[in-house]
Amino acid sequence: MRFSHTSITVRDMEATIAFYTNVLGLTFERRRRIEENHAEIAFVRDPETGARIELTHWDDKPSFEAGEQLDHLAFEVPDVVAAVAAAKAKGARVAKEPYHLAGGTSTIAFLLDPNDVWIELVERSTR
Repeated sequence: MRFSHTSITVRDMEATIAFYTNVLGLTFERRRRIEENHAEIAFVRDPETGARIELTHWDDKPSFEAGEQLDHLAFEVPDVVAAVAAAKAKGARVAKEPYHLAGGTSTIAFLLDPNDVWIELVERSTR
């Protein structure tokens, strides 16, 4: 398992991308709509370490309270189905079983940590 990225919820995608790229010097990677989630995501990367942040704007969440910005932590795994089965065997709670997003090439699933923080497991496609 390898740490992949941290996702934060953002109020304004344009202003947030500008902040992370212009102020902090991160590199813009990509941006896309996820219609089935009613959201838009963008990734920025630290050019020095390769660490990534996923910026998530939810269409139906125009505001949020301080502290609600953390969306999820993501880990890359070679086999999501096997990783979910192993996590279940150790008593982990599964928030979403393995699935694919329309237009995506990865298989993903979500676990919940003891604090209800979402943990995304990502199996990158070789296609």
